[in-house]
Amino acid sequence: MKKVFAFVAMMGLLTFGVNQTINAQETEAAAVEEVAQDSASVSEADETVQAAPAQVEEAEAKQGLHKTIKIKFIEGSAGFMALVAIAMIFGLALCIERIIFLSLSEINSKKLLEDIQTALENGDVEGAKTISRNTRGPVASICYQGMMRIDEGLDVVERSVVSYGSVQASNLEKNLSWITLFIAMSPSLGFLGTVIGMVQAFDDIQKAGDISPNVVAGGMKVALITTIFGIIVALILQVFYNYILSKVEALNTDMEDSSVSLLDIIMKYNLKFKK
Repeated sequence: MKKVFAFVAMMGLLTFGVNQTINAQETEAAAVEEVAQDSASVSEADETVQAAPAQVEEAEAKQGLHKTIKIKFIEGSAGFMALVAIAMIFGLALCIERIIFLSLSEINSKKLLEDIQTALENGDVEGAKTISRNTRGPVASICYQGMMRIDEGLDVVERSVVSYGSVQASNLEKNLSWITLFIAMSPSLGFLGTVIGMVQAFDDIQKAGDISPNVVAGGMKVALITTIFGIIVALILQVFYNYILSKVEALNTDMEDSSVSLLDIIMKYNLKFKK
């Protein structure tokens, strides 16, 4: 019996000890997890605190770019920088006007010619004239001029179409010479500011009697800033100018193709109704 009681007591002690050990380990693990969570929270807070200045610096950098442009504009001699800005404004205004005009001049010329052909196949000359007159664009204008002389012979129609096509091509190229003028003026004004800035730098050197970086820096800075702005304006206008030229070439090609197709349609009409 004593052995049994001793065995039971020993087993109880062992069980109690194991339970205590397990409880201690669970408590320690929970404490470790809590510490880890606290550390993670602290790390996230630190990252947030570190990210906040970065966001502030980024916002300041965005605002600083706009302010930097203003400062550089003022530092580049307001007189010459204003001339470059005026050249850019007028050049962009002319470019936008040409782009809008050319975009409105583009039509579905194939559909127009199909409608004219359908009207002429039915002998409806007035209907063909109405279709051409009510359609915008140089192609429709050329077709209308040809339809106005449809009774005077194919040679007269051809001369009328060619002559009026030249007028429409000139209208498409209107104001392009002014755009090229502003493209050439922008860097020229920048270089003029450069030369004047260098002259100012040499005047400052002469007055100071000493060649030092502080004396030369002011005039050279004005020179470089005006040159940079002039070249940037010229590049912007040149991109728009090339885009406009591509649209003009496309419209000229469309007018030539439409003129040939119109003459074929009128010839078929003459063969059918004027035998």
